[in-house]
Amino acid sequence: MEKQTKTYQQGGIAYRMFRSYIRFFHDGIYYRRTYSLNTENIPDAGTPLMIVSNHQNCLNDPLGILLSLRDRKPYFIIRADVFGYHPLVNKFAYWIGGLPAFRIAYEGEEALKRNKDTFTLSGQKLQNGSTIVMFPEAGHQDKHWLGDFTVGFTKMAFEAAALGNFETDILILPSCNHYSDYFQLQEQMLIKYGVPISLRPFYELYQTKPRTAQRRFSDLVHKQIQDLMLDIRDLDNYEAIDFIRTTYGREFATFHQYDHEKLPDRLSSDRLLVERLERAGENGKKDELANLFADALTLKKGMDEMKIHDALFEQCPSWIAVTGSLLALILLFPAWLFSLWPNAINYVVPTILINRMTDKMFYGSFILIFSILFTIPVFYAVTFFLTWHFTNVWLALIHLLSLPLLGLFAWYYLKFFKRTIKAVRFRLNFRTQKMKDLRELRKEITGKLDELIKYG
Repeated sequence: MEKQTKTYQQGGIAYRMFRSYIRFFHDGIYYRRTYSLNTENIPDAGTPLMIVSNHQNCLNDPLGILLSLRDRKPYFIIRADVFGYHPLVNKFAYWIGGLPAFRIAYEGEEALKRNKDTFTLSGQKLQNGSTIVMFPEAGHQDKHWLGDFTVGFTKMAFEAAALGNFETDILILPSCNHYSDYFQLQEQMLIKYGVPISLRPFYELYQTKPRTAQRRFSDLVHKQIQDLMLDIRDLDNYEAIDFIRTTYGREFATFHQYDHEKLPDRLSSDRLLVERLERAGENGKKDELANLFADALTLKKGMDEMKIHDALFEQCPSWIAVTGSLLALILLFPAWLFSLWPNAINYVVPTILINRMTDKMFYGSFILIFSILFTIPVFYAVTFFLTWHFTNVWLALIHLLSLPLLGLFAWYYLKFFKRTIKAVRFRLNFRTQKMKDLRELRKEITGKLDELIKYG
């Protein structure tokens, strides 16, 4: 019986094998590095558990949680429209544990009745010791901020407790996800868990004042998630703050002894930076801060127009270095052409399809999922059999195993090419008046930031 329960909690053999397949491409190819932080806070398998997380990056968020839970199969309450794109997407979503949540703002009031089945099924799974994952913002954000919570997750949790006559304790585990970049390959992502919160102390209040119990418990969870993540509350100045975070943030992190190259450190540093900016605004420096934000946006606009990036201001490449980069690109060009088949298809085909979607936050998820489910198995198999046909099985196998590494080479070559072009552009415009003005403006902004937040 214990073995059957363990298998049920972890999923079947096919599910676990497929999760390992996803993990290889998710952790090793799509992302440069992934982090699962505070996993010691995850209760033992078999404990009724609801994981509640912020939501920023569509299907990448539940996948990150899924891969951080090595001893259980979680079930995800996700927006119902995900199930409406294609029948194959539906089957995949259900198979990995997806359960639809219908929202009045998207599917209409009539569709809300369909949530009853989802809530009942989820309550039964919680009573059986399963894990339910919810994103109570009821939609993914396109920025680093935490939205308001709907009542769905507290309603589900308390109704699940009622199924067991309020005898079973249900734990709620706050969680956050964070990304170094939402859209690019070979970036970093992390899942960070908080401290489990017991629902039991609220049972008595819920039975007399259910809405009060739900509201108080939701506030507890919201506050803990807010303390875990990067939550930029000033949405009116979000663009300027985010630009400062991604440019000046490197210097700020180094000064405060954080390793900017490691995403957990960068998250801590960015949280401190945003906190200092908020504090500056509260300490009677709103006008000064407003001018700073205006200057930051002017600098960003100028950099965008010249198509350069901030690091070039810190380490201006010499013409010798630029020439060396161009020579390396020429020498490696044949290898890059070789690496494109079939790896370019894994990127280009989903990119063409995603351009038809209005929600840009589906971009990364669609590339990842579409490649894993379709283009990679199909075109890797075609490549294997073609190589076998023209050579032999051993060379075909070696070529097959090298395809992921060739894909990484293709991506980094393209990234190096873009960086080199920006360096060339920077050098060509180095002595122009516009570039001088940008350098001077950047120096002024850095000085103001040093005064306002660096030493606070």
